[in-house]
Amino acid sequence: MQAADVRAIVAETLAEQQRTGRDDIDAMVVKAVATTLTSFGIDEDDRKELRADLHHLRRWRRGVEQVQSYAFKTVVTVIATGFVVAVWLGIKVTLGK
Repeated sequence: MQAADVRAIVAETLAEQQRTGRDDIDAMVVKAVATTLTSFGIDEDDRKELRADLHHLRRWRRGVEQVQSYAFKTVVTVIATGFVVAVWLGIKVTLGK
């Protein structure tokens, strides 16, 4: 046996161990995700339902953020309008005397 043959055998063995290691890691990750989803009461076969639920939650969150933005703009507008009216009434009273 030549040194090159030994290197090739060792390289192939290491590559096979690495592939096996990746397969084991992938299987553990899939099992961990499935266990986590199951512990939250989510059936792992109901992926379409889960996707629809998350999509609905995202739309709800964006709607709430939009309402908050409009509420903030409304409050600023009301405060600014009140200030302008107070200034206007002050000027009117001052000029009326």
